[in-house]
Amino acid sequence: MAHILTIITLVSLQCFATLVHSKAQIQIGFYSDSCSAAESIVKQEVSKAYSEDRGLAAGLVRLHFHDCFVRGCDASVLIDSTPSNQAEKDSPANNPSLHGFNVIDSAKARLEASCPGIVSCADIIAFAARDSFEITGGLGYEVPAGRRDGRVSLIADTRALPPATSNLAQLTQSFSTNGLTQEEMVTLSGAHTIGRSHCTAFASRLYNFSSTVNQDPNLNPLYASKLKQECPKGSNNVNLVVPMNPSSPTISDTGYYVDVLNNRGLFTSDQSLLTSPSTLNQVHQHAMNPLVWKIKFAKAMVKMGRIGVITGQQGEIRSNCRVINI
Repeated sequence: MAHILTIITLVSLQCFATLVHSKAQIQIGFYSDSCSAAESIVKQEVSKAYSEDRGLAAGLVRLHFHDCFVRGCDASVLIDSTPSNQAEKDSPANNPSLHGFNVIDSAKARLEASCPGIVSCADIIAFAARDSFEITGGLGYEVPAGRRDGRVSLIADTRALPPATSNLAQLTQSFSTNGLTQEEMVTLSGAHTIGRSHCTAFASRLYNFSSTVNQDPNLNPLYASKLKQECPKGSNNVNLVVPMNPSSPTISDTGYYVDVLNNRGLFTSDQSLLTSPSTLNQVHQHAMNPLVWKIKFAKAMVKMGRIGVITGQQGEIRSNCRVINI
C-alpha cells in the first residue's frame, strides 16, 4: 500500500510540475539534450556540502525563497555588491543569515566545465533547494527549468521579503503578491522545520516585546527561558544562533507545526499561523499528516519556483553566479 501511495505521489507531483511549466515557459528535462548531467552535478554538490555541514540544506531552501520573492527567480540574490551598487545579499534581511552561496559556486564551476554557458544560476538554486528538501527527509520532485539569470540586484528590493515580525495579514499579503495562496504560505512556512536563526531575529520577543511587557505572552514560558539562556540579553555576538525546530533541526518533518501548536514557534510570523481558524486548522492538519505536508510542500515549491521567471532571450546565463556578464 505504501509503495502504491508513493507512486501516486510522484505521478501527482510530475503532473503538477508539468502544469506549472506550461504557464511559466519552463519545462521538466530542459537540459536533457544540452547538459544531461546538470541536475546530477548539482545534487552531488549539495550532498557533498551536506555531509560537511548539515545546516547548508536549510540555507539552500531559504536561498531559493529569498531569490524568488525579490525580482522573481532570477538568481539576483547571488550577485555581489560593487563600489557603485549594494546588492540584495548585503541587505540585513540576507546578511549574515543567508548562506549556501559556496555550494552554488561549486556546482556552477563544474557545470561551466562540462557545459559552458548552458545552465543558469537561477536553475541551480531551484535544483539545490529541491535536493536539500529531499536529502533532509522530504520528497524528491521534478523541477521545471529554463530560467534565465537577471542582470539587476538592488538592496532596496529586499523590502519585499516578509520579516520575522510579520502578522498573519502581512504574511498573506506578501505571498499573495507573489501569486501564492494563504494555504501555500502555511505549507511553505514548514521550511522552518530545518535550519537555525540568529538571536537578533527574535530577541524582541524575549526582552522588548511591547511598551507594557518585555516577553511575548504568546511564547511558551519554558521555551522562552531556554532561548534566554542561549541568547543572553544585551549580547553583541551576532553569531549566536539557535535551531528553529529544536527536536529535529536537520530533518524535514512536521515537528515545526507541533512546536507552533505548543507556542514554541520561534518567530512572531510562526505564531501568527494560529491567529485565524483556517490557518490554525491547516497547522493541525500538517502536524498530524507528515506525508500530506511533504506532498503539498513539494507542489508549493514548484509553484514558487515560477515566480517572475525570465526565459528565452531575456536576461543571460551568467558564467559566474556572483557577477553579471560583461
